[in-house]
Amino acid sequence: MLKHTSEIRVRYADTDQMHYVYNGKYLEYFEVGRAEMMRHYGLAYKIIEAKGYLLPLLEAFVKYKNPAYYDDILLVEAKVNELPKLKIQIDYSIKRKATEEIVAEGFTKHVFLNLTSNKVVRPPGFFQDALKSFFDN
Repeated sequence: MLKHTSEIRVRYADTDQMHYVYNGKYLEYFEVGRAEMMRHYGLAYKIIEAKGYLLPLLEAFVKYKNPAYYDDILLVEAKVNELPKLKIQIDYSIKRKATEEIVAEGFTKHVFLNLTSNKVVRPPGFFQDALKSFFDN
């Protein structure tokens, strides 16, 4: 399993008129968690793109549990539970750091797109090789 936790401080601009974090911001927080996890494991998007691949989003889901507020410090945990065969699913949990209260949970699903052919492909060898040691065979 791949797993990484990132910290985000809620900015005033992230909140709505009710003083809650605006619902659409959670997908941005997922993106931060995903990008930092990939970077942590040596697979920053910049590297993936330089090797000729993109990771477009196929599906996203967010379940809102408790509101987050301006100046909260949030812990965004991103994890991949299985070595991808075609699609890669990344699961997320967002907690308020001060209380460990779950704020939101969800997932995103992505595919690999070859930049040259503009077609969906299986995860490239360099990607699979970088992850294999983190999964039970």
